[in-house]
Amino acid sequence: MNEVSDILIVEDEPKIAELVSDYLKSAGYTATHIAHGDEVLPWLEHHAPKLVLLDVMLPGRDGLTLCREIRHRSPQIGIIMLTARVEEIDRLLGLEIGADDYICKPFSPREVLARCKALLRRMESSEEQGPEVAAKQGLVLDPQGWRALADGQDLGLTAIEFQLLSVMMQNPGRIYSREQLMEQMYRDHRIVSERTVDSHVKKLRKKIADAWPTREIIHSVYGVGYKYSPEPR
Repeated sequence: MNEVSDILIVEDEPKIAELVSDYLKSAGYTATHIAHGDEVLPWLEHHAPKLVLLDVMLPGRDGLTLCREIRHRSPQIGIIMLTARVEEIDRLLGLEIGADDYICKPFSPREVLARCKALLRRMESSEEQGPEVAAKQGLVLDPQGWRALADGQDLGLTAIEFQLLSVMMQNPGRIYSREQLMEQMYRDHRIVSERTVDSHVKKLRKKIADAWPTREIIHSVYGVGYKYSPEPR
């Protein structure tokens, strides 16, 4: 890659793309627009955006397929999904394949700008962290960088996964219902189902298990919810 662009907007509706682009540029970001899904990966061969705003419904490659491919090739790029399809499965899939966040249409361009700023700040904070955080043993949260490290190994959590783990680690042993976790994870009061929480817990467990294969620190409490326990059972 030989060029840097702050934000890539992948959106097939020109008016939406233009409006979002204008807001981003007015905030000092550089923005590029692509309308066709098949053009995204070739463009990424020669450009290095920090963040991609990715519509779900696109001509050619759809947004979910692109999200999976982008995340596989460039794990450092932030991805925010844009979708007009409010069915729970779309939101669930968008986050399961590696998206950092999603925004539902219709949306305010101010909301898009705010979400982009927040994600970029988290990414920049993570890059600026010194070796002292990684040197700590055990499970360590790095709030400034939005990272969780297991014996110094970055678990690669999404923002939502980080929030989920952070909430449970504040009170080890406490059992949280799915509703309580949703209230803490989604402060913007977006509509989600309990299946979404289950999906995030499943992914969080897998990432912890990849670092600590013999330990289980997040436990299901049948019929109630989940709890964090720092000691293995």
